[in-house]
Formats: sequence, C-alpha cells, structure tokens
Amino acid sequence: MSGDPRQDTNATAEQLGAIAAEAGCLLAAVADRAGGRRLKDDGSPTTGADLASEELILRRLAERWPDIPVIAEESFGAPPASDLFFLVDPLDGTKDYLTGAGEYSVNIALVAGSRPIAAAVAAPSVSRVFVAGTAVRIASMSSEGCGQWAPARARAAPESGLVALVSRRHGDDATEACLAALPIAERRVASSAYKFCLIAAGEADIYVRCGPTMEWDTAAGDHLVERAGGIVVEASGGMPRYGRSDRGFRNGPFAACGDRSVAARLRLPESCA
Repeated sequence: MSGDPRQDTNATAEQLGAIAAEAGCLLAAVADRAGGRRLKDDGSPTTGADLASEELILRRLAERWPDIPVIAEESFGAPPASDLFFLVDPLDGTKDYLTGAGEYSVNIALVAGSRPIAAAVAAPSVSRVFVAGTAVRIASMSSEGCGQWAPARARAAPESGLVALVSRRHGDDATEACLAALPIAERRVASSAYKFCLIAAGEADIYVRCGPTMEWDTAAGDHLVERAGGIVVEASGGMPRYGRSDRGFRNGPFAACGDRSVAARLRLPESCA
C-alpha cells in the first residue's frame, strides 16, 4: 500500500505510468482482439480486452490506494463520495485497437477536487508512456516495464504555422470551422489520447474536439498538456472540470493547445453536436 498520492505527485505519476504500461502490454498481447465484442448503449464497441485491462488497473490501484474511489469507463456507477478519485479509460480507441489502424491508449488520472494532479497515458502501439505530476516525462515501454524517463515540454507556436492533430473517425463541421480560423500548416492524423501526448511532447500544436467525449477520455491527457506548459480550454475559456456526475461525466467541446496564446484565438461551440 502506498501513502498519500498527493504528497509527491511525480512519484505517483510514475506508479500510474507503470500500471498503464502493464495494462498496455496486456492489450498488445491479446491474440483475438475482437473476442467478447459488443456494442454499448451509446453505440461504441467494447471487447473482452477492455474488461481485462480495466480489471488489471482496478486491482493495481486498489493494492496501492484502497481508499480512493475509481470512475472507470467499463464499470462506472455512482459518483465518488470523495474529492480525490481516479478516472480510468482501460482502452481508449477501441476501434483502432480492433483494426490496428491507429494508436490506442490506456489513460489514468488522479483528480483532486475537479482537476487532475497526476496522470499517465500509455500508447502500446508506439511503445511510449507519458506521465505527469508537476512535470511531464516520457519513457519507452515494454513487457519489462518503463525505460528511462526523459523530460518533455510543449512548444511555442511555430512561425511557419501550426501542426493540427485530427481524428481518423471523428471529423465534424464545428471542428473544421475552429481550425479554419488558425494558421494551420499541417494536419496529422492521430488516435485516442495520444493526441494530447504529442502536444505535451512538443511534436504538435493543437487538437480540437467538438464531438462528444467522456471525462476518462481526456483527464489524463489534459493534465499532460497543462503540466507541459500548454492548456486545454472549453468554450467558456476555462479549463475542464472533472467529476461532473450531473452531466453523466460528459465533456463539452474543447481544444488542447501547446502554446497558450493560441487558445485566445479559438471560438468553440457551447455544446457538442
């Protein structure tokens, strides 16, 4: 059992990174990725791999922090009774996982009050794991664990124009309108919460999402971007708040920006299409 995870959020983030990497290696090793596939009530797919990854993560979190509640994609229910809780997506990008067409991820965030304080995102298809407490670090990942940690920072907006990250499957007119108002030099296709990671690592500049997402999709990536020097903003101009059971843990439109000055130029819609 670990102590209070708030005392050293960088150490907590490393522990979350180890858990996310372990779950990611489990996902990568699954031979029959479509096994147990079904459609959830919202029409999105889930598989036996999602459930196995979530079971592993929940077990590891309970071993270290048994008193901290968890809101996880495949098993969320009543809102937490505590202002300290975990948000977990055991397999973000299930469609890409099934087809092998993109980067799926494992996302874990520790939230205090309404904002993340430690987070990890593992991206098995590219063998990378990203963590953040007060600072962002990146390591390689394998079945033997995480490699040596290296620091990362978001970058200033390039004078030559921004690199925008766009989804393989979730384009919409509102997102296109937001991007059209910015000096976009390149569009790069990426999947899942890995888009936040690329911004936090200084490898891209902006990710706009006007379609529906859930809190466990974004909390870990949000924290990575914010701790790397960037910002994730909603239509109000403020940062997302987490633990919103009153809206079913759904997010509104948001944009992740590596350079905070870019956020002031955005005009996000008030609600998701």
